[in-house]
Amino acid sequence: MTERTALIASSHGLHARPASLFTQAVAKSGAKVTIAKAEGKAVNAASILGVISLGIENGDTVTLSTDSAEATSVLDDLVGMLERDLDAE
Repeated sequence: MTERTALIASSHGLHARPASLFTQAVAKSGAKVTIAKAEGKAVNAASILGVISLGIENGDTVTLSTDSAEATSVLDDLVGMLERDLDAE
């Protein structure tokens, strides 16, 4: 399993719009990715309800994990997305 951590940059955390953009990117990647808040439970990163249920705020650290063959590029892209302010785009 490959893991990456990301610091959430969106000014209001992963609320509806940023969470939607993120989960759509996960689904488009075709990889099974999980996301977990520090020391918390992991949820399917393609599930908007799962992601929102984590209550991820600006400045929180999350861990993304996958067993995908393209793990490095998939996780690098997703981490890059989370470390941008999606509220400003």
